[in-house]
Amino acid sequence: MPDFDWQIARGSGVVSEPLALRDDGGCFACGERNPIGLRLKSRWDGEEYLTDFTVRPEHAGWAGVAHGGLLATVLDEVMARLVWEKGHTAITAKLEVRFRRPVKVGEPLVVAGWLVRASGRAVETRAEARAGDGSVVAEAAAIALPPR
Repeated sequence: MPDFDWQIARGSGVVSEPLALRDDGGCFACGERNPIGLRLKSRWDGEEYLTDFTVRPEHAGWAGVAHGGLLATVLDEVMARLVWEKGHTAITAKLEVRFRRPVKVGEPLVVAGWLVRASGRAVETRAEARAGDGSVVAEAAAIALPPR
């Protein structure tokens, strides 16, 4: 796995400096203070970290169909929150998403994430978005690393 180096752009150059992670309630996916956010709420069920998500009309890409980028956001969020809840200070460095079928506007989903492995600095996670019948509509894998 490549060693990622988080960079913060400043002025005309790029300067490496530590990035402090803090929750100010403004997260697009889970923040209570974000007026246009998704306001996702997560919970534990055994080793899975779950969130419920229903696709609204403003989440559409094609008419009546969820935008894939939004589904990727929800998958990423459940994995990122899982990493945080497990006590790791890390952010997504790599995200792979596979869409198994289109998701319709109005369709409720349960998104489940779980820890695969934590070794060294890297934390590997997986997630699935499941329809009401339990079928997987999208799945993801991620690697999170500490910011630096």
